[in-house]
Amino acid sequence: MSGEAPDNPGVIAPPPLIYAGVLAVGLAAKRFFARQGRFANRPYVPVSFLPPALSRALGWPLVIGGLAIGLLGFREMRRAGTNVDPRVPTTAIVTGGPYRFTRNPLYVGKTLMYAGIAARANALPAMMLLPLVLHIMRRGVIEREEAYLERKFGDEYLDYKSRVRRWI
Repeated sequence: MSGEAPDNPGVIAPPPLIYAGVLAVGLAAKRFFARQGRFANRPYVPVSFLPPALSRALGWPLVIGGLAIGLLGFREMRRAGTNVDPRVPTTAIVTGGPYRFTRNPLYVGKTLMYAGIAARANALPAMMLLPLVLHIMRRGVIEREEAYLERKFGDEYLDYKSRVRRWI
C-alpha cells in the first residue's frame, strides 16, 4: 500500500446530504415542538421566527437565488470538464462564472436554499442549526477540498485562492 493521499479531498459526506440532513432535523424539530405545545396543554413553544408576511417574502427569493447560483456554478464546472462530486478527482481549477466572486458557489447556493426553505417554513430550529451546517461544511468539506487543491494544483490554486474569497 502506498503512502500517497487519494486523488480526492476526502470530505466527510456529500455536501447535499449535509445540508438536507440537518435541514430535515430542523424542520422535524419545529413540528415536534409545535405539537408538544399544542397537545400537551403546555405554554406556547416558539418555533417560528418571522412574521408570516416576511416568511413568504424572503423564502422563495432565497431558494430561487440559491438555486440559480448553484446551477451557474455547476454549469461552469461542467464547461471546465471537471468533476462536481468531491469524492472523485478534480481535473481543473474553475475560475469563470460565479467562481470569479466565490470559491464555493455551489455551497453558497445550498446555504441560500437552506435559509430560504427555513424562512418559508418559518422554522426557528432549522435556522438555529444553520451555523452548525456551516461549521461542518468548513471543517469537513471546504478545508479538506482546499488542502487537496493546494496539493494537486499548487501555485495555480494558491493564486486563485489569494484573489477570490471563500464565500462572498
